[in-house]
Amino acid sequence: MSKKKAVVSLGHEALGYTTLEQWDAVRVTAKTLADLVEADYQLTITHSNGPQVSMIHKAMTELRRVYIDYTPAPMCVCSAMSQGYVGYDIQNALRAELLSRGISKTVSTILTQVTVDPYDEAFYEPTKVIGRYMSREDAEVEIKKGNYVVEEPGKGFRRVVAAPKPIDIVEIDAIRTLAEADQVVIACGGGGIPVIEQNHALKGASAVIEKDSIAGRLAGDLNVDELIIITSVPAVYRHFGRDDQEPIASMSTAEAKALIEQGEFGEGTMLPKIEASIAFLEKNPRGRVLITSLATAADAVKGRNGTVITA
Repeated sequence: MSKKKAVVSLGHEALGYTTLEQWDAVRVTAKTLADLVEADYQLTITHSNGPQVSMIHKAMTELRRVYIDYTPAPMCVCSAMSQGYVGYDIQNALRAELLSRGISKTVSTILTQVTVDPYDEAFYEPTKVIGRYMSREDAEVEIKKGNYVVEEPGKGFRRVVAAPKPIDIVEIDAIRTLAEADQVVIACGGGGIPVIEQNHALKGASAVIEKDSIAGRLAGDLNVDELIIITSVPAVYRHFGRDDQEPIASMSTAEAKALIEQGEFGEGTMLPKIEASIAFLEKNPRGRVLITSLATAADAVKGRNGTVITA
């Protein structure tokens, strides 16, 4: 019997929000991932990077303020730094956990670039808030540079960047080769480094890619059996946050689309996960999607928890 191939998408809760939190969180996360390896899954892992890339962007900006000889790091560089930093912690924690169970398996992080369309509408209406709080004067400097900022009343101004849709995963062949060799692969961290192709060269874009969006694309490109989305709740809920909320054990893509039309899923929370699930299943109708939390993942893969979405 061949191994089940899965893309696992890790949310913020699986990583923590600070350096120390991440150090502790990945050791817990590694246990769940190792459980999947023991259950005969071949894993390709992707992860969020919102707090991490914001922390790096803030640090690099402050470095430029203190030492004027330093060049500010563009968003694409901050994204690359976050991929390496988060991947490093995950791969070491997972390797150690596997070895403690007598499993010797290579865990690798691939620095991944993802092409985007320079004319994507997201570049004209940026929405992703990043970095430090700024004074009005600092915000005006950013605006003069051509950047976008948004004001949070009582707190100050923050920069916002675009979140364009992914087109192609540049390193997909390398990811596929390692996955087919039954290695654990960590790729497309934080949605991947957004790049624009210009005359065969790749130029970093001042943007971020939604982690859920790239998870669906990665799962489709690898033609995996399952897309497992780890989030902060044990299942997808109908009427979430209300007294009458109820978990949805399973649904089809048609039912998911109907619930989207009814406004059941929050735009910045569950909606991107449902949309990624639909995109994956439309490309691979024989696959399935499992949405659950880190704490309930072990039961969810056995059908005792979580939400399953099929074509």
